[in-house]
Amino acid sequence: MQKTLGFGAALSTVAGTIIGTGVFFKASAVTTATMSVSLALFAWLLGGIINLCAGLTAAEVAAVFPETGGIIRYIEEPFGRFWGFISGWAYGLVYMPANVAAFAIAFGTQFAGLFHLTNSWIVPVGMITALSVALLNFISAKCGGWVSSVTLVIKLLALAVIVIFGFLQPGGVDFRLFPIQAGAHREFWSALGTALLATMFAYDGWIHVGTLAGELKNPKKDLPRAIALGLTIVIVAYLLVNAVFYFVVPVNQIAGNLNVSMEVANKLFGGIGGKIVTVGILVSVYGGMNGYTMTGMRVPYAMGQKGVLPFSHFFATLNQAGVPWTAGLVQYIIACLMMLSGQFDAITNMLIFVIWFFYCMVFIGVMKLRRTRPDLHRPYKVPLYPVIPLIALVGGIFILISTLIQQFASTAIGIVITLIGVPVYYYMEKKHRLTDKI
Repeated sequence: MQKTLGFGAALSTVAGTIIGTGVFFKASAVTTATMSVSLALFAWLLGGIINLCAGLTAAEVAAVFPETGGIIRYIEEPFGRFWGFISGWAYGLVYMPANVAAFAIAFGTQFAGLFHLTNSWIVPVGMITALSVALLNFISAKCGGWVSSVTLVIKLLALAVIVIFGFLQPGGVDFRLFPIQAGAHREFWSALGTALLATMFAYDGWIHVGTLAGELKNPKKDLPRAIALGLTIVIVAYLLVNAVFYFVVPVNQIAGNLNVSMEVANKLFGGIGGKIVTVGILVSVYGGMNGYTMTGMRVPYAMGQKGVLPFSHFFATLNQAGVPWTAGLVQYIIACLMMLSGQFDAITNMLIFVIWFFYCMVFIGVMKLRRTRPDLHRPYKVPLYPVIPLIALVGGIFILISTLIQQFASTAIGIVITLIGVPVYYYMEKKHRLTDKI
């Protein structure tokens, strides 16, 4: 695959993939959990810190192994081929399509709201939108990177407009940053845990730039910088945007309201202005979907290259522009099947447990490689080692336990689909042994 992507594409992939639906659609869940401005914003800050520590930790192994496929190699190197395969299976065939499906449902929801359509339009609009994103990425990696860069600029402009005009409003609602406490009829730690869990989807996406490492011009330098700077931009943007939400709309009107961003835009700019900002939000969701589509198809491609998937030759096929379009097509079909559920929160809850299990393996792997492979050339080392990796790991374990307890049904679905990869792995291992004998 051609090395055509620079630091700008890497940064826009990190920030553009993260800033998509979460900042607009998870404010509802965070507020429902806390019923408090102070605790809600603290949850957004704490979630950002955990993800920043996670990103800074994963960047070390990403810089050591800057290869297409990303997380597969980060886990395979310290834990072996089995775990590398299972992580790739879950990442490429569960997690990535689920994200595309969630983004598509969010896009369809906003689109239907903007044009006053019935909910029956949500899934068809989502499928058409996801297909357009896939087709753009099939053109070339540069085209996908261009879409990420352009949509990132537009979404940051939309966020900036909301923030600037939001804080110019007289307010009039109860907006208190201190003391940090839960709202009425909410227990502090339980509320914080539920709210923190909701922020995880909004912050997710920082590791996906690693799947593009084989196409970056200077991956060892650009990967850590893009992850660190991209996450910092996202944290600041999320805190400011959510602060505006609470400054303009009362807490009880945000809780359970997936269209709060549209309501805030209408209050700030009136009917026409609100629609313009809503279009900016649609662009944001589109750009986030592009990031997952662009990075996601590289994972089955990398596994296909190694011959570890059934029909590996099919998954390893590139078009004339060097894009793994067949892998992207399979992921699109899986995403469409997931879209038919129409359940945004159920899909996001399913994927959070799956991906954070493997994130925790990456954090442990970084520490294990420090001990077992001190000879590795590390162009970047995680700062304040081992404090930052331990913060990431403790945060990750908390997320896993919280998800399993609070969202057992949707989590179980993600676990079952992931475990299907176990017999597939052993089947392929047996097939390779027979082939080697022949």
